[in-house]
Amino acid sequence: MTERPSGRPRTAASRVTVPWVRTRLRTAPGAAAALALLVAVTAFLAAALPPALDRYDEEGMRRALEAAGPTRTSVQIQVSDADMYLSDGPWEDLFRREQVEGPFAKLLALPGRALPLDEDQSSAGVRTTRAMKAPDAYLSQPDGVAPVFHLVAQGGVAEHSRLTQGRLPKAPEDPGPGADSLEAAVTTETAKKLNIRVGSVVHFPRAEGDPLAVRVTGLVAPREPDGAYWSALPELGRPHRMVTQGPVPSQYWAGALLLAPDAGPALLATPGAPARYWTLAPDLSALHGRDLEALTSAVASLEGGPLLERITTTVSPNLDVSTDLDDVLGGYKGLWSAIGPLVAVAAFGTGTVAAVVLCMAGGLAAARRRAELTLLRARGASLRGLAGRLLAETVVVAVPAAALGLLAARLAVGTGRPAQSAVAAGAVALVAALALPLRAVAAHRAVGVHTGREDVVRARPSKRRLVAEVTLLAVAAGAVLTLRTRGTSADGDPTGDELVSLAPVLVAVIAALVLVRLYPLPLRGLARPARRMRGVVGPLSLARAGRAGGSTVLPLLALLTALTTAAFGGSVLTGVTDARERAAVFAVGADARVFDLTEAAKGVEERVRRAPGVDDVTPVKVSYSALAGNQRVSLAGVEPDAYAALSSRLDDGAFDADTLKADGEDTVPALGSPALAERFGDDPFPVILEDGDSFTARVVAVRTWTPALGADDFLVVDGSALRAGLEPPTGLLVIGDPPDAAALRKAAGDDAQVQLRTDVVAATVESPLQTGAERVYAAAVAAGAAYAALALLLTLLRAAPERAALLARLRTMGLTRAQGRRLLILESLPQAVLAAVGGALTAWAAIRLLAPGIDLTTVAVSTGAPAAGRALLRADQLSLLVPALAVVALTVGVAAAQAWWSGRRGAVRELRAGDAR
Repeated sequence: MTERPSGRPRTAASRVTVPWVRTRLRTAPGAAAALALLVAVTAFLAAALPPALDRYDEEGMRRALEAAGPTRTSVQIQVSDADMYLSDGPWEDLFRREQVEGPFAKLLALPGRALPLDEDQSSAGVRTTRAMKAPDAYLSQPDGVAPVFHLVAQGGVAEHSRLTQGRLPKAPEDPGPGADSLEAAVTTETAKKLNIRVGSVVHFPRAEGDPLAVRVTGLVAPREPDGAYWSALPELGRPHRMVTQGPVPSQYWAGALLLAPDAGPALLATPGAPARYWTLAPDLSALHGRDLEALTSAVASLEGGPLLERITTTVSPNLDVSTDLDDVLGGYKGLWSAIGPLVAVAAFGTGTVAAVVLCMAGGLAAARRRAELTLLRARGASLRGLAGRLLAETVVVAVPAAALGLLAARLAVGTGRPAQSAVAAGAVALVAALALPLRAVAAHRAVGVHTGREDVVRARPSKRRLVAEVTLLAVAAGAVLTLRTRGTSADGDPTGDELVSLAPVLVAVIAALVLVRLYPLPLRGLARPARRMRGVVGPLSLARAGRAGGSTVLPLLALLTALTTAAFGGSVLTGVTDARERAAVFAVGADARVFDLTEAAKGVEERVRRAPGVDDVTPVKVSYSALAGNQRVSLAGVEPDAYAALSSRLDDGAFDADTLKADGEDTVPALGSPALAERFGDDPFPVILEDGDSFTARVVAVRTWTPALGADDFLVVDGSALRAGLEPPTGLLVIGDPPDAAALRKAAGDDAQVQLRTDVVAATVESPLQTGAERVYAAAVAAGAAYAALALLLTLLRAAPERAALLARLRTMGLTRAQGRRLLILESLPQAVLAAVGGALTAWAAIRLLAPGIDLTTVAVSTGAPAAGRALLRADQLSLLVPALAVVALTVGVAAAQAWWSGRRGAVRELRAGDAR
């Protein structure tokens, strides 16, 4: 038997070690489960953000590429004329099929993983680079102008189309410059619009000899008409209506005739300047937003870098490589650079609130176990040993909970950015695990049994705290100033500047520190007058509020940060909605627009007025090709009173109706755009309409936008000044709340077009990045509100045992249940009111301070939406007041519930001697 240092023998019982972690978890399973739930939910939110952003990024990039279309995203490689002139052999040898398909396989493999290519949609062949006129009379000629065609000998037509009539073309036996006739196929859409049938012969004049005859042998229907194979080259799959240049524009068709793949040399017989080409179509399913930098670098290398050198080595040194893919990627990068920093603001705000709440949970646990930890320190426990045991206790709970939250996030949201998700969940586990040990070490550095009172009115901040607060104030001021002057972006970095993204949080931190210093002042001022009040509830509640724990910084910081984040996010969402509504109004000009009305459409206005949901209808007569002087402008004839009322109702473009009324003089007053007002000034100028009507007008009022014509160069005149007046109108501007879409379309008739503002609102969003940013802000608002409620509950739970004991003691002295309920409510109100008022004011101040540097236009509307001005951040009253009032309501509810529950339990348990509070 061994002996202890004290000399007493060491028995078997003395060697028994009680497992600390297991004992603590068995002793307080509820607290452990609550911590695990908090950590799991927080880890889920933190781990879900990276894959969610990755999904929005990938969908947004794919949407941008799809919207751009194969014409812009495909890489076009074309051999120049110098290749023929510098060739030593016959020219026709350069256009043979093996000279096209031979380099094709090598070109598809050149970019590798840097730019994945879709081999099925990529194509190669020989085509004429100049369009050739076909003067055949049977071909469709809209304005008497002959159509033009490209001759294309592209491989793979049989695999990418379905033969509907006839047969596929064949190459001539001797395909060369001497060919007099060729065979071709056309797509069904080209045949329909240009009046082409199987057996039709299209003739192309040549400088010498007879015209080249191209006989149509078959009609084909593309299997994927919108794919890159048919859409990368203009007019290959469907003809386009073109417009001639000149004072009187004329329309004509431009199409393509599909030759046999072996007929490339025969194109030398045409004046169309034939050339070999290769079209490389990117594989959109393999392109990811996270690879944006690599994609941009690969495209740049194709246009003028190592890949271009390898292409010239493979094909010919005389070639051109062109693509708009770099512009598409650059535009998407600009969109992400504008949206990413805004998302970072929401993420930093919510993350800060979550971290503060986790620290509050650790602080609450340390406060509830203060007597236990004080006893351990008094009996010789070291700070290191105490911190190690507490750390092990929290790690056992926090790490599995964080792993569970990470797994749930991966299953629910997606698998993108796994490293960032793991780091986010790990950070949550780390904060949750360290909060209790660090708080305990800070509170029990010195061994002691009794501590002095920590009343909030007696607390005196230290000098070190003053230095820290001044430092934070300087950092916050720098962040706010940077955001106001530079905005949220950081030199093109899509994630923004971290310090700038923390600006709303830093404003809330400074406000919390200021309020903590100001909070004792009203309590001290009211303490003496309260003593003269009748009754015990008022003075006692005020005294209890003043004797609350002096450590109110963390709870107040959590509440103010959460309220600021919720109000900031709510204001962003409101600003986005308002910007979209404004853009829709700019696009439609009213709640609905009926246009393309013909002269045969009679009674449409009356039928539309009787449609359900329609409040008012304003008829307009619009001409989009009027001549003002020698400048083409849009002109609208209106009824001045009705149109002025409409403009005033839309809060934009308003004017005085009397200024627009024609008084029978030679000069007609007009409402004009700034460009026309600057050009003509106050001088009268002639206006000629396409129907021959003419008059002299003078700009009497200038507006940047008008409901009937938008924001382009426009003139608005009194309809009575027109030769035919307003009858019949060409359009109707409808006001309703909202008008019935189906009834409106039925009343307008089949020939008219109907456009609703509600439909345009949905169309203003062009990218999943925009909807993703909205969802992130909506989640930030919800999470901020939830964490604010949780912070408030943790603050109230910390004082719950003491309040229950106080009520029990006061009831033995005659305090009624109603008085006890009022006592708890009035005791809790000062800090709740402080947090509510302070949170609302802080959020308002943060929005006002940061608004100049935050532009919501990119998040709200698409790049092609009508210019409705810059969408700035504005404080939303509901977002400011609802969370603040909810804090007060929750405080009152919890206090009332605690008073009710304490009354049901009775006072015996609370009055037992020796119970730790």
